[in-house]
Amino acid sequence: MRTSTRIAGALTGLTLTLGGAVLAAPAARADIPACTKMAELAGATASGSVTAACGRGVVGDLQSCVTGLNGAGVAGGAATAACRAAAHEPR
Repeated sequence: MRTSTRIAGALTGLTLTLGGAVLAAPAARADIPACTKMAELAGATASGSVTAACGRGVVGDLQSCVTGLNGAGVAGGAATAACRAAAHEPR
């Protein structure tokens, strides 16, 4: 195999890998504001504890997210919905 072909293949693979990481990263960050907005609509005040709980929902720790939102004054069903929105879990 020629060196130029190897370099082209490696650069193509690197471009696809980095491009996928860049596209996936903003989607995860967008979930925390959606979760906090749902929590605020359900009665929670905007606070660091709500943001932290929603952050746990983004990484898939739904039970911890719900517990955190319950502690911030969000009722069970609304907390579950907000955490599912954070995790993009199907309903």
